[in-house]
Amino acid sequence: MRSTYLAKKSEVEKKWYIVDATGIPLGRLSSVVASILRGKNKPIYTPNVDTGDNVIIINAGKIALTGRKATKKMYYRHSRYPGGLKSITAGQLLKQHPVGLVENSIRSMLPHKTTLARQQLLKLHVYAGSDHPHQAQKPEVLDIKSMI
Repeated sequence: MRSTYLAKKSEVEKKWYIVDATGIPLGRLSSVVASILRGKNKPIYTPNVDTGDNVIIINAGKIALTGRKATKKMYYRHSRYPGGLKSITAGQLLKQHPVGLVENSIRSMLPHKTTLARQQLLKLHVYAGSDHPHQAQKPEVLDIKSMI
């Protein structure tokens, strides 16, 4: 009888990838990066083990919002005080805080409210410009445009 291979945490080999987000639609970038963070691109993927790789996203301020998402898509938050509902459009959020926009999009594509999702999200590094402090890890360039 054959048994299914299940990866152990000690057997997982982590890589570093760098992604240039210039001109890539937000949802397409987020779905590819979320699958890499989970480890679904590896043959040893195991749902309950963190088999994913580290991802660095640069130029998050130059990401593309397709259609009318820049004006129509709204993000809401509440201050927990009466009448404290605040809203902001995706276009305004892209101008003010592009890192938060990308992180929020990727966070929503990971499993919610689990310790595994928090571990996977810690491997995501997003920068609004082209500079990043991870040169020592020697990240491999990942071309998202050829994947979508």
